[in-house]
Amino acid sequence: MFGIVRPCSHRLTEGLKTEWMAHLCGLCLALRADHGQLARVVTNYDGLIVSVLTEAQTGATPAGRRTAGPCALRAMRTAPVARGEGARLAAAVSLVLASAKVRDHVADRDGLLARRPVAAAARRVARSWDRAGARTGRELGFDTAVLVDAVDRQAGIEALAGPGTPLLAVTEPTETATAAAFAHTAVLAGRPDNAAPLAEAGRLFGRLAHLLDAVEDQSADTAAGAWNPLTATGTSRAEARRLADDALHGIRLALKDAEFADGRLAHVLLAHELRTSVDRAFGTTSCSHGAPGPGQPHQPVPGNPYAQPGPYGMGDPLAKPGGPAGPGGPGGVPPLGGGGGGGGGAHKPEPRGFLAGCAAFTWLFCTCQMCCAEKYEGPWSRKRREGCCHKCDCNCDCGGCDSCDCCCCPCDG
Repeated sequence: MFGIVRPCSHRLTEGLKTEWMAHLCGLCLALRADHGQLARVVTNYDGLIVSVLTEAQTGATPAGRRTAGPCALRAMRTAPVARGEGARLAAAVSLVLASAKVRDHVADRDGLLARRPVAAAARRVARSWDRAGARTGRELGFDTAVLVDAVDRQAGIEALAGPGTPLLAVTEPTETATAAAFAHTAVLAGRPDNAAPLAEAGRLFGRLAHLLDAVEDQSADTAAGAWNPLTATGTSRAEARRLADDALHGIRLALKDAEFADGRLAHVLLAHELRTSVDRAFGTTSCSHGAPGPGQPHQPVPGNPYAQPGPYGMGDPLAKPGGPAGPGGPGGVPPLGGGGGGGGGAHKPEPRGFLAGCAAFTWLFCTCQMCCAEKYEGPWSRKRREGCCHKCDCNCDCGGCDSCDCCCCPCDG
């Protein structure tokens, strides 16, 4: 589940959360239906935006939904999921770009891919994904060659880049690929006038994706001696932040120029959640109720439940909550379990082993208990923990921010 747009469910209204999950599950099931079970591993948060944009232009229809069966990632519940051309286009784009990512890792001899048998198998998988994505693209009238060409050009551009090279020259192939995907949603929706503004939104979205990936990986790339756009071109983080803020502003303006039947979810993801993604990548915090405009300093907002860093902008789900001293020692938390131990004390459950803890962690994470449960049992320690977002105090009640005139929307311009 990789991607830069990773909203916490507490920042979405109940209706928008259901819609977002419908598109995420729809992308996953479209990959399975058209390309087999293995293809589902390329399901990603950013790919579903293609499906969201398509439906935002056509409007939700009964034909655009079906009820999917129980799934472990939905706590074995059924759910309405998106289907149709938007989900299939998202699947095709995700496959082709994931194929490029695999080839890039093979070329860099990353991890297990440094071994020839593993690299050969990975290349075969990448080629099959290329063909599958191209086949679905042709059925939808979308030429995935533009994506492949952009990826192929990336390596040459990176090889020539050095100090003084404009950073935007390095991000250009990614911008071109995402612009083409976003623009084709207008074709599928039968709204050709939207092609130009959505291409612009896609171009800037691609720029942000490349920038944020570079910012988040810079320290690790430096330690590993790997190539990084910011380091290679000598671009400062301040300049990268300026470019990111400009891209955010441009996306909002482009969305205003497009016509949507129901653009609430697209607006929330591409205006509000992208701002959160930028803040997360640069280690700054801002609440959507009072986010500054581009170029203005970002100050921490007291009481913002998303101010702490974490894998999904929600804070560390395993952080030890404060509280009075309990059986675990000063500042500890009481263990889960009833009484009955020797000396009249509470019974402390035995910690789980590594494999059992991994299984418990997977269950807790996939059922969102780490985020949303008031209390849950730690997967390894079995100590009582608090869900990191269950006390979310977000009071934005603008109905999904379907207008930039609402009090909590930071959209400017």
